[in-house]
Amino acid sequence: MTMTSMFDLALPGIQKLIPYTPGKPIEELERELGLSEIIKLASNENPSGPSPQVTDAIKQALPDITRYPDGNGFKLKSVLAEKYGVEPCQITLGNGSNEILELVARTFLTPDLNVVFSQHAFAVYPLVTQSVGAKAQEVAARDYGHDLVAMREHINDKTRLVFIANPNNPTGTLLAADALEEFIASLPAHVICVLDEAYYEYVDPAKRADAIAWLAHYPNLLITRTFSKAYGLAGLRVGFGLASAEMSDLLNRVRQPFNNNALALVAAETALQDQDYLQHSVALNNAGMQLLTEAFAALGLSWIPSAGNFVSVDFGRDAQPIYQALLQKGVIVRPVANYGMPTFLRISIGTDVENRFFIQVLSDVLNDV
Repeated sequence: MTMTSMFDLALPGIQKLIPYTPGKPIEELERELGLSEIIKLASNENPSGPSPQVTDAIKQALPDITRYPDGNGFKLKSVLAEKYGVEPCQITLGNGSNEILELVARTFLTPDLNVVFSQHAFAVYPLVTQSVGAKAQEVAARDYGHDLVAMREHINDKTRLVFIANPNNPTGTLLAADALEEFIASLPAHVICVLDEAYYEYVDPAKRADAIAWLAHYPNLLITRTFSKAYGLAGLRVGFGLASAEMSDLLNRVRQPFNNNALALVAAETALQDQDYLQHSVALNNAGMQLLTEAFAALGLSWIPSAGNFVSVDFGRDAQPIYQALLQKGVIVRPVANYGMPTFLRISIGTDVENRFFIQVLSDVLNDV
């Protein structure tokens, strides 16, 4: 029998795929360096810890984990529908909002179609595009954010999806609501706009786009959100998409049954109703953002103003040695050279103690590196 390489059997898009690299786990750094005091400011997680209401709800649900979860997520969809003023049939639940991005690619893309997204945008956009063999059209950024005019010019008859992250990750840039809606309104009917609002809750309310209200006018709009950031449920992986009933029906045909586990569903239902926790998390983030940016200014560093729970700071030189030096001192941040930003590091906002520890360590590192 002739031996065949498994690589040769894979789809062309998969063969060329470079897997997404997550932030370094605390446990991995502990194993590598034997450090006991480590802080992780790499993955844009909520540093507050889980809401007490959520942990209580999870404990109460534990005896039922021998049963499969509700494959349709009826209760969570009901709470989401009431909160956002949509119908349950307009909701798709995902294993994090990342899964929604994958579902829309699998549902609507073929190898002869293309996808438009911005330079310095979330790494998952090119990954899901390439995984289904579609063509990626990366458009040069403007001031590290989306250049909507240029993106519109790249859309053609073969474009099926356009991804927009607002706020953007890893740059934190925010599009004005009126410019964003004007862009969506200009899209041809065959182009689906995927509006990724993973960091929506951190945005200043005066600057937020009311994109959910736009769903009634734009059947080619899909909004994705997550419980991984402001709601503090990153480890449970719950996200959702809001769209027209027709688009949601198609996405739910592709979605795997039981993609949200029972504890995740209960946690998300509870988190949505715990507004005190959400307000505390946003306030903590705002205070931390101010503390860090004031420290960057004092250190003579520049940064990209951010509307999320992270900030990308420019060191004006290759940031990798600084990243490695921070690791040696027990601080995990995120290098973003893979986003075309080799002189930057992205810093997640931590607790006050974590932020101050980071500032001290960074100051020491800059004196040594």
